[in-house]
Amino acid sequence: MLSAAAGAGHLRAADALVTAFENRDISARHVEVLQYTNSVFRKAYSDLYIDLINRQPELLGWVYNALDRPWRYQKRRMALNRLNTSPLIKLLKKEKPGLAICTHFLPAEILLYLRRKTYLDIPVGVVVTDFDAHAMWLFRDVDWYFVACEETKVYLTEIGIPSESIFVTGIPVDPAFAVKKSGQETRQHLGLDPDKTTILISIGGFGVGPVESIVQVIQKVQHPVQVIVICGRNEELKHRLMGISDTRHPLKVVGFTSEMDKWMAASDMLVGKPGGLTSSEALASGLIMVIVNPVPGQEERNSDHFLEEGAAIRCNNLPALAYKIDTLLSDRARLSRMKRAVKKLAHPNAASEIVSIVMDKKASYIRAS
Repeated sequence: MLSAAAGAGHLRAADALVTAFENRDISARHVEVLQYTNSVFRKAYSDLYIDLINRQPELLGWVYNALDRPWRYQKRRMALNRLNTSPLIKLLKKEKPGLAICTHFLPAEILLYLRRKTYLDIPVGVVVTDFDAHAMWLFRDVDWYFVACEETKVYLTEIGIPSESIFVTGIPVDPAFAVKKSGQETRQHLGLDPDKTTILISIGGFGVGPVESIVQVIQKVQHPVQVIVICGRNEELKHRLMGISDTRHPLKVVGFTSEMDKWMAASDMLVGKPGGLTSSEALASGLIMVIVNPVPGQEERNSDHFLEEGAAIRCNNLPALAYKIDTLLSDRARLSRMKRAVKKLAHPNAASEIVSIVMDKKASYIRAS
């Protein structure tokens, strides 16, 4: 599995696939490819992305939309990526994997280049980790595409990707999300009130976004609730939040965790940004989403899908967040409809389904070769 640390979701999707392969006693390895590039390129890909989310999300959205031109910029992008990924190319030539699945477009581009040059002869799969497929994900000679929804398959087919190579599996989440858990029992296990409505605030594995403001506004919710905040790898944020006292509602602050499936199982709704992986984990856990100020670009497009399907509400003005949550909690019929919509969109077994497809199709690839 090859990913890139440009947002935590690509990493989590790759980890989920490794777990799904290992659950079937198939050896698998996750390679984060930016570790095999030069420092300037790595910083531009990872640090710049996080900085833009925090400081200039509008610019990030503009870049996202400007580059979303199918097939237009591929040659220039390929030349730049080849120039900066020599260590990755050396690794792939040395390792000679039996197959590769990419949860980011950068390694897919390099693998397909190596295959065209006959340095490798392996099947290559691409997992699109958002609900829309941006032009950066487009390659004509990928063996398998794995996408989140039927609409994305239709779009890819219409712009020239063979329909038979596209599989609507959902975005892969850790197989632990497919294990049913009692909300009450999980809350009790995690030291929460087992009978209280639970709101989970999650801002991604790198801990970015207006978390403190969200926490303060949610304290104004009139219904009795308890609040969990997942800070990811942002230790500074964790310490600041743990210093908050005199809260109206109980507040549980969690840093980086490998038990996200349990925190989500303990919750009733997710408040935060609609990244592809976090949203897929929430859907798999049956959580209604309250989307706050999505980043222009992929998050806004993800948001459109969830709102259209009735699985989420959106708050563009943070001071109104408590009002919107109270209004939703007061409408039991609407909550029930949204729960059904969430269940319809959920793909808790996506990782295992992708593994099944890959192992079946790999045999065909070997015969064809």
